[in-house]
Amino acid sequence: MSKARLVITAVVLEGRSQAEVARTYGVSKGWASKLIARYREEGEAAFEPRSRRPHSAPGSTPPEVVAKVVELRRDLERRGLDAGPKTIAWHLGHQGITLSVATIHRILTSQGLVVPQPKKRPRSSYVRFEAEMPNECWQSDVTHWLLADGTDAEILTFLDDHSRAILHMSAHRHVTGTAVRQAFLKTVRAHGAPASTLTDNGLVFTTRLAGGKGGRNAFETELRRLGVLQKNSRPNHPTTCGKIERLHQTLKRWLAAQRRQPSTLIGLQRQLDRFGEDYNARRPHTSLRPPQPPLEAYAARPKATPGNRDDDAHLRVRHDRVDRGGKVTLRVDGQLHSIGVGQAHSGTRVVLLVRDLEVRVVAEATGELLRELTLDLSRRYHGTGKPPGPPPKNRG
Repeated sequence: MSKARLVITAVVLEGRSQAEVARTYGVSKGWASKLIARYREEGEAAFEPRSRRPHSAPGSTPPEVVAKVVELRRDLERRGLDAGPKTIAWHLGHQGITLSVATIHRILTSQGLVVPQPKKRPRSSYVRFEAEMPNECWQSDVTHWLLADGTDAEILTFLDDHSRAILHMSAHRHVTGTAVRQAFLKTVRAHGAPASTLTDNGLVFTTRLAGGKGGRNAFETELRRLGVLQKNSRPNHPTTCGKIERLHQTLKRWLAAQRRQPSTLIGLQRQLDRFGEDYNARRPHTSLRPPQPPLEAYAARPKATPGNRDDDAHLRVRHDRVDRGGKVTLRVDGQLHSIGVGQAHSGTRVVLLVRDLEVRVVAEATGELLRELTLDLSRRYHGTGKPPGPPPKNRG
């Protein structure tokens, strides 16, 4: 949830001063003032970041030329002729149109007419990234493997980005958020906490694409507690986590080559342990400089440690309705918490302004503050704190 939505909601709905809200949420008064002015002018559009795209692009290729490039490409392919950018540029030149080969290639790519062929790319074209120190970044991912009895298993892995060392690999029927949390903590106890993690956007790793409804999950909560920076790949960009993707390819080739395919998770785990020992200590990794077993590279340098993440506040705005029992719910750390507001407010639409464990429950229609509290994670129900009313009269 964006900080802009939180600031606007606090000022407009609660009626709090811009200066107070700016102090509370750590923003400048000038930024808050501009944000509120934009909201009053544009409404809901103020919650979204403005596009930085220029209003015009005088250097762009005219649409009719783009259409001509696409037409030529398809015509040449249909006739079985070479349809590369250089050929298209030659045909365009004979029609009085001058266009560079690079521009034609960009047009074909943008139109989905280029099939990527990574095997033909020279090695010099690859952008190589590697963490400078062990524990500077751990990559994690889940992959599938079919057991001998036809059932599906899932494999959870934590890999050190610098050394390619496998720090954890375990077999599961289904990898859950709890399993990820337990595996992460087990790996931390064995190797120390990393400075950062890198994963995809699966819900067992992050709730950032879940619409802000669930708060931090169990894994994210542990990362914040330990001061570990969480990094996630962009959707549909699996190459960001390429090291662990490549590891899983190697793993599956190795599993497929085994004479006996396991039919149980226990059998699969035994094979994973054997693979990890061979991979980490008994073979050089050719991507390392110089090539060496991953565990040697992992032990060769001091390990990175987590930084200070105290300013990484988790901000949310949640809309709800007080139920018949006078409660609203909020999910924190993967657990659902009930917050008492009072039966007098049953049916009232409310807005929950959340900053980590600090919660303000505000009436949506009036802006009245109905409840303010700091959640105690050891409890699931947070009563109003008011003493119960008098007992009912005995009508007998």
